[in-house]
This record gives sequence, structure tokens and C-alpha cells, in this order.
Amino acid sequence: MKTSEFVTPTAPWPDGRAAAAPQQGAFPEALQSPGNSACVLIVDEHAANLQVLQDVLEESGYNVAVARSVPHALLIAPGWCPDLVLLDQELCAHEGMGQITRLLSMPGLAHVPSILMGPKPDSEQVLAALEAGCVDTIPKPVRAREVLARVAVHVRGRREARQARQALDAFGHASLVLRSVDGARIWHTPLASQLMHFHFEVPEMVTPPSVLRWLRQSIASSQPGAMISARGGRRLELSLHGQTGDDEWLVMMRESSDAVLIDGISQGLRLTLREAEVLYWVVKGKINRDIGAILGMSPQTVKKHLEHVFAKLGVETRTAAAAQALGRVRGLSN
Repeated sequence: MKTSEFVTPTAPWPDGRAAAAPQQGAFPEALQSPGNSACVLIVDEHAANLQVLQDVLEESGYNVAVARSVPHALLIAPGWCPDLVLLDQELCAHEGMGQITRLLSMPGLAHVPSILMGPKPDSEQVLAALEAGCVDTIPKPVRAREVLARVAVHVRGRREARQARQALDAFGHASLVLRSVDGARIWHTPLASQLMHFHFEVPEMVTPPSVLRWLRQSIASSQPGAMISARGGRRLELSLHGQTGDDEWLVMMRESSDAVLIDGISQGLRLTLREAEVLYWVVKGKINRDIGAILGMSPQTVKKHLEHVFAKLGVETRTAAAAQALGRVRGLSN
């Protein structure tokens, strides 16, 4: 079991041990593989608490990273990609809820459950932490069995949710849930995050202003339309699927490109890639001269390819061939 201990370099342990600085490159990718144990990030300013929790979790097969401050947690969290965060309640008072909110909403932790540990489960600090994103509380002094039980439940839920998002992506259903009042991204599938970054050049968890305007217009409309974004030969279509909660809206995303559609026409109609390219541009309404210019061939060569296409499809006109190709393209888009 790989174990690393992180403490703030300027704050030594009470027993006099020197503080260990985080080691660059010491974050194995295998921590996130399904075959290995989950990773828990503990954020607690008390060395004794850290040691007890670290021992309990490691003995139960968890990988553990520890930090004695929120800024240090912000530094190491991206490298560890934790499955769960255990957060000391006293940090809410000492470092402020702004820092706690920043930690829980940072890229990579937005979908990670966080549990608050503290002696006063009904305090205003607890309520503020829950509003900031914590999903559970554990009273102090902690009991080992309770900690393990709660951690196991939330880690299992986290992995099931991640698997569900990955399954949506696998079937081409990139999706995200947005809040219209402020554009907050409640959750998203990995593919949806990649598409948003490519098409709108925004960081993770940030909603582009154009998407937020479209969302608000779609909510207000009786017949919401899709939003289209095109970049680098890739076309992204966003559609409003429906409401999932109080001001939470599910948006479905589907991307297409010339290359994907041409390949689909080729495979679906049993044409060569060159024949499929020519037919694709016929569907787009291009004449032979334009198609030749696009594909770098003479109009006569385009005509010869079309003759082969007509023979393979059993049609006699451009319109009939285009109709078959259009049917295939629509099938790829649904």
C-alpha cells in the first residue's frame, strides 16, 4: 500500500518531527484505477487527529493523503484525485468559509463527497459547510467504525455516480446539469467537460455566458431550440432535456464532424471513403466544380466517383443518392 504523509512545511508536528514537504511526481495514476483502493484526503490542523484517522483508514485498505490547512489541500488535491474528503470543522472558523467553498468547488473535487468532522453537529459552521457542499457530518471525538462506515457509503456512491456519467458518455450522451440563476454547473459527464472546454475555451465547472443566455431563453420558451457551436470542423449541438430539480436543468450535448459523418456514410452505404466524401458534399448542395475544388480533384473525376456511387446505391440521380446519404447522416445524429 502506497502511503504518503503531507504536512505544512512551516508547521512542524507537536512532537518535534520535521514537517515533510510534498514530493513532486509522487502521485501514482493507479490510485484511480478500479482495481486499487480509494483515496481519502484528510484536512485537519491537529496532528494527533490526522494520525489516528490515517492509521484507521490505511488499515482498512484506503490510500490516504493529509493536509493541515486548506491552502495545502488545494495544492495537493489535484495530484491525488481523492474519492472523498474528510474536513475538520475548526478550519471553518480559523480559515473562513470562503476557503472551504474554494476547496469543495475546485476542478476535480466538485463531484467528490466531503464529510465535516466536528464536536457541534448543529452549529452555524456545520450549516454553512453543508451549504458549501459537504454531504455529511461525523461528531468528534471520532469513532473508527463510524468513520469507516460513512466513508465506505460515500465512496461507493461516488464511484457509482462516476460510472453512470461514464456510461452516458459511452453511449454518446454527453450531459450536464446547470443552474439558470447563476450558471453554476451542478455536475457533468467527463465528455461534456471536454466538449465545453474545446468549443468555448472555459475551465472546468465554468458555464460560458452564451450557453447561459441560451439556457434562460430555452426555459422561457414553450418550444426551446437547440444551440449550435462550430469550431475546427467540429459541430456541437446543445439541447434542453428537462428540469431535474429546483432550478436545475439537464442539457444534452452531441458533437459531429465532417470526418465522422463521411465515415458513417462510407460504412452505412458500403462506399469507399472517396466516394463517401463526394456524396457528402452532394448532400451539402455542392456542384461538381465546387466538390472538385474542396477535395482537390477535377470535375470529371468527381463525375466518375458519382457514377460509381449511383451504381452501388441503385439510383440514377444526385437527388436519390443524396436522399440515401441524408438518411444515414440523420441516423448518426439521433
